[in-house]
Amino acid sequence: MEYEDIIYSKEKGIATITFNRPDKMNSFSPAMNRSIKQAIDDAAKDDNVRVLVITATGRAFCAGADVKAMAGGFEQPGGRRKGTNVDAENIQLPAVLQKFEKPIIAAINGVAVGGGLDFACACDIRIASDKARFAEVFIRRGLIPAMGGTFFLPRLVGIDKACQLIWTGDMIDAKEAERIGLVTKVVPHEELESATKELAEKLAKGPPLAIKKAKQAIYEGLGMDLPSTLQYVGELVKDLWDSEDHKEGAIAFVEKREPVFKGK
Repeated sequence: MEYEDIIYSKEKGIATITFNRPDKMNSFSPAMNRSIKQAIDDAAKDDNVRVLVITATGRAFCAGADVKAMAGGFEQPGGRRKGTNVDAENIQLPAVLQKFEKPIIAAINGVAVGGGLDFACACDIRIASDKARFAEVFIRRGLIPAMGGTFFLPRLVGIDKACQLIWTGDMIDAKEAERIGLVTKVVPHEELESATKELAEKLAKGPPLAIKKAKQAIYEGLGMDLPSTLQYVGELVKDLWDSEDHKEGAIAFVEKREPVFKGK
C-alpha cells in the first residue's frame, strides 16, 4: 500500500506514522488525511503491532489546516467560503484515534498548533521536544477548535487554562506545556526519538489485552459516575482473569522472571 505525505513503518511491535510535509509545516492535506487513516487501520488490524507512535519530519509537528488553501477557498475578501476543503476530513481524525484500541504516543518534534495541537491531544501520551511550541490558533482566524480541542483541553489542563489557550491563541513553550499538563514529558530535542522508543518498547512488552482493557476503562469512565465505572471495570476484569497473559504474569512473578505476554 502506498502512503502519501506520511512515512509509515513497523518494527518490533511498534508502528510509526511520520508526517512528511515539512515544506508545509506538516499541515493536513487530503492525501495526508487518507494516508493517516489507512495507516491507523493497518496498525489496528495487525496483531503484531502493540503501540503506535506519531511524529513528524522537519521543524514542525503539525500546523493543522493549510491556511493558504483556507484563504483561497473564498470567492473574494469578505465573501463566503466556496466549494469543499480538507477541514471536514481533518475533523474526523481525532475520532479515528479514539477508536484505536492500542496505546498512541505523540512524539512532538516542533510546533503543534491549531488542528495539529488538537491531533496531539487526541493521542494517549505526548512526549515533547524542548523545541516544541503549542497554540490553539483558531481564534486568530475567527474560528474555534474543531478537531476536539474543546473536548480534550479541559480534561488535560483544566477549564480555566483551556479557556485561556482557546480564547487568546497564545503560543506556549514546551516547559509551560509540561507544567500545565498539556504534555506528559519534555526531553532535549536530540533525545526525543530515543525517549519515545524507550517508552514504546516498554509498552510493547506489556500485556496487550490488559492495556487494551485499561484504555477502554479510562476513556469510557470519563462519562460515567463511580458506581457505573466500577461495574464496567468489573466486567473487563472478568475477561482478563481467564487470559493466558494473566496466567503468565502470575507464574512469572512466582518464578521471579520477566513475563512474556502474547496477547491471549
